[in-house]
Amino acid sequence: MKLSSAGPASPSRRTLLGGMVAATAVTGLAAGSVAATTNTHSLRSRTVQVMGHDVDVSRATPWLADFFASYFEAKSGTDVDRLMTHFSRESIVYTDATVGWAFPNWQSLYDLFASLLPTWPESAMAYPTRIVGDDSSAVVFFTDSPELFGRELRAIGTINFRQGKVARWVDHWDGRSLTVKGVADMRVPADQFPTDFGEETVGETAAPALRTVVRKLVAALAAGDAARAASLLDPDVVVEDIALHTQVVGRGRVQEFLGRTLPILPYGHGVTLRHVVGCARGGAFEWVGRAPLLLGVTALELSQDGLISRMTSTWDSALWQETTIGQVQGATILG
Repeated sequence: MKLSSAGPASPSRRTLLGGMVAATAVTGLAAGSVAATTNTHSLRSRTVQVMGHDVDVSRATPWLADFFASYFEAKSGTDVDRLMTHFSRESIVYTDATVGWAFPNWQSLYDLFASLLPTWPESAMAYPTRIVGDDSSAVVFFTDSPELFGRELRAIGTINFRQGKVARWVDHWDGRSLTVKGVADMRVPADQFPTDFGEETVGETAAPALRTVVRKLVAALAAGDAARAASLLDPDVVVEDIALHTQVVGRGRVQEFLGRTLPILPYGHGVTLRHVVGCARGGAFEWVGRAPLLLGVTALELSQDGLISRMTSTWDSALWQETTIGQVQGATILG
């Protein structure tokens, strides 16, 4: 997909990739690695450059930051074999949760990328913006430029690793990014939509501390208990919904917002937990809403004392009417 540019002089993806390799050589790093503003592995701000974009890796291990830098460089190139080295040959399940496309093995995924990469122009690019997790499991926020699928997509991927390779990858994104009709034309019929995304093949490997927080949060959301959910939040928490274009800041304001919207939100009353990924400092959980195909993901960042400091959700809002979307957006205006 196409990145915003100032004009025809914008660099191509190959120019940017070549520039990054040159930059890493100058700094003495191995090609494909990323340079961070600090080498400490703490909750302090830490940003790396990947393909000309700042990426928040404050809650990611150095190995994970390097892995996704390499992966998205390959996805933005033309070498399918290089891209596929990031996936386990023995066991890989790749699912697009928005449209229900499932690739149950390495070869089927190879065939997908082999059909896509040659058709993308040089200006096409996919790049990460935030990475959370470790070499067990992770969540990555990423952007596909418009050349890839017709319009810009901002997605959240949940990933499980096995021996340094991806064993399970699930993408969630808002279908309205492609228009309601566009995503409807791509979506698998309801009676053929996958009922699981391969979570049983990898098991639950997320950090115990994160899983405990997730279980408590999902129980509170499912019960429609805004006060109980708020008790898990940092006083300065940021709660945002990418699909609804909403953001609420502060524990008190979030509690009021949830009090109004949990009966409506797809990850509110009646939600069930599918899978958890991440480390002790943050990650994400995949969830299933009350209505058919209403699936999504919520990413969490945890403060030093284990409270939720950031909570970001995305799902397919094309399954909702605009009036319902407006109702939730209006609830951010608190009296």
